[in-house]
Amino acid sequence: MAHLKQQFKDALSSIEPGVDKANAPEAHRLVRGALLADAKLSEYGVNPVLIGSYKRSVSIKRVKDVDVFVRLPDLPSDVTSKEILDRFFTVLHAEFGRDDDGRQRTKRQDRSLQVSFPDYGLYVDAVPARSHWDGETWEIPQKGDDNQWVRTNPEALTSLSTAMNTAHDGFYVPTVKMLRQTRRALLGKKKPGGFFFEVATYQAFASGLVTGSDHAEYYVSALNEVSKIVENFVTYGIAISDPTLPGHTIRIRATEDELEAARSRFVGAAADAQDALQEEDEGKAALAFQKLLGKNGDDDTVFPMPPGFNDDGSKREFAISAGERTVPAGSRTFG
Repeated sequence: MAHLKQQFKDALSSIEPGVDKANAPEAHRLVRGALLADAKLSEYGVNPVLIGSYKRSVSIKRVKDVDVFVRLPDLPSDVTSKEILDRFFTVLHAEFGRDDDGRQRTKRQDRSLQVSFPDYGLYVDAVPARSHWDGETWEIPQKGDDNQWVRTNPEALTSLSTAMNTAHDGFYVPTVKMLRQTRRALLGKKKPGGFFFEVATYQAFASGLVTGSDHAEYYVSALNEVSKIVENFVTYGIAISDPTLPGHTIRIRATEDELEAARSRFVGAAADAQDALQEEDEGKAALAFQKLLGKNGDDDTVFPMPPGFNDDGSKREFAISAGERTVPAGSRTFG
């Protein structure tokens, strides 16, 4: 079996965010500071907190967006979702204005305000949230201007991810990252996005069916179970439970064609990964894992070839001339 332990470690290093580790928190700090400085939002008890894949340490190179969950525990019930989004726009546009090309940096979205940071190559999404009646969860604006709100609990996913990672001796978070990278390699910019596959991975782990003793085994096991979850979602309409809100399921935006592509490619990927793990030839196995993990955000191949193999997975030939004092195994003296 080809476990390729060093190559999996190198692959994880390849998809780890680089300069984004400094840029993302700095962009978050700037947006947070602008919101905290506003007198009206202060009346509402404004309390921004970092959420999303970056906060949960499952983001992959490169980080394109940072999610800021802006808790407003004292928001009056008569303030509509449109009004609070308008306030956010006023505050953020006043602070960040336009970029060097004259483009407005603050963009209004369905549920949030997006602030661009051209120098960092990323965006910050600031999502306003009011308290739910239970006092433990939150509500964020729903799409549209009809003052609809939807319940959410994003901070709980951070806690759940940490607990799951501990329960699996630190293998959960790296596996989520590799599944997110596989999604990128297989689907590119098409939907479903990384969050869908992260929750699917969490539920696969929660089922107790994902096991392993190293990164290779965890990756292959998780990919197999996630492919089943995607198959059930697309083919049979079996929803994926939201682990942060009992009785709720996650919602995604994807066309039928996108969902079918995700289903077929992940089912195929699971079979290919299983074959690669069972492969005795390390070059062939590495080549298969290369295709599954593709290239990172810097356009570099994620999964490296093991020593002694060419880029196509074939073994290198070492020619030894008569009289040479070195051979591939090391220095030897003959005579």
